[in-house]
Amino acid sequence: MKILFLHRNFPAQFRHLISHLINDPGYDLAFITNRKEAKLKGMTVGFYDLTRQVSEHTHSYLKNYEEFIIHGQGTARIAQKLKDKGFYPDVIIGHTWGQNLFIQEVFPDAPLIGYFEWFYNSKGSDTDFGKITELPLNKRANIRIKNSPILLDLISCRTGFVPTKWQKQQFPDLFHYKLNVIHDGIDTDICKPAPVRKGLDLHRLKLSIPSDCEIITYSTRGMEAYRGFPQFMEAVSAILKDRPEAHVVIAGEDRVCYGAQLEKGRSYKQMMTEKFPMDPDRIHFTGLLSYPEYLTLLQSSWVHVYLTYPFVLSWSMLEAMSSGCIVAASSTPPVIEVIRDNENGFLFDFFSTYQLAEKIIYVLENQDKLKYIRDNARKTICMNYDLKDCLKKQLNVIIGVISNRP
Repeated sequence: MKILFLHRNFPAQFRHLISHLINDPGYDLAFITNRKEAKLKGMTVGFYDLTRQVSEHTHSYLKNYEEFIIHGQGTARIAQKLKDKGFYPDVIIGHTWGQNLFIQEVFPDAPLIGYFEWFYNSKGSDTDFGKITELPLNKRANIRIKNSPILLDLISCRTGFVPTKWQKQQFPDLFHYKLNVIHDGIDTDICKPAPVRKGLDLHRLKLSIPSDCEIITYSTRGMEAYRGFPQFMEAVSAILKDRPEAHVVIAGEDRVCYGAQLEKGRSYKQMMTEKFPMDPDRIHFTGLLSYPEYLTLLQSSWVHVYLTYPFVLSWSMLEAMSSGCIVAASSTPPVIEVIRDNENGFLFDFFSTYQLAEKIIYVLENQDKLKYIRDNARKTICMNYDLKDCLKKQLNVIIGVISNRP
């Protein structure tokens, strides 16, 4: 069975699926990506260059569309080269960031499975979160056009994957029959509690926190408003003043992955550390961690904090729960699909730093009697998001699509 994967990055959300299939002689895998360093033994990887950047003269509504088209063109050109070498996929699995736009012009007989991460809405999701008034017309119109290439994928695909129910709800009802809610999966055999919770030792960073110190953890790709970094920093600044044994460990980069940048080139880390100065010996910015280091961090956590706008749910929250963390998280829709307050975690209002600080302190002061939260958190992930189960569901969809080819 020949499968062609499409994604700007590599291997991205297809990492687990590819790892599962790559050593099976029954599968012949290929991947087209814009990531130059992409290599993986056992599969063909095709890299495309961008022929140009989005023009500064393009209408502002169409800049995102033009970017998608440029990626789609690059993908199609590499796909044609694969075809010329005799690679004809039985199925194509592609992320909906433009890669799928022209792929069926190259392989018209190959069914397309879309990976649908997000559909933009001007009401009730990330774009108007926390806003009292309606978004301006210009912004609403831009959002409407931003969905155009995604709609083309919804029309073209045979079926699709979407990671959570909340994310599926963002898409028009008309297409719900095509969307299978299947998460990418959490490897619960790796993301698991330590036999005995100790302090934190990250030898590469020369960071060591003794086991009798309270460890508050936060992990993110980027320190940004979408993931509640400002609220987190404000809350922990008050906690560190009152709790001399508390340490805060923040894993992630000082950048913005989602949402708007601050003006004048400032970062959220810069802004919040200036606004809320903290003892540098007790607040630790690790930068990006290797996966083993990241798991060590989660296993050391007394309380793990996660905030998000009504947007895509991060793997990190589920990995923390699988690792037996007590998670204090914002009571936003993607979170409450997973966490039930005082049952498998704790919830607080996204904009209330007082509530957040209150939840953190409660968890720090009641570690022994909250073991049931840790146990229930892991049980939730093992029952609903375990990698082995998610892979089975994904493969069932893939095999079903191939079996029903005309």
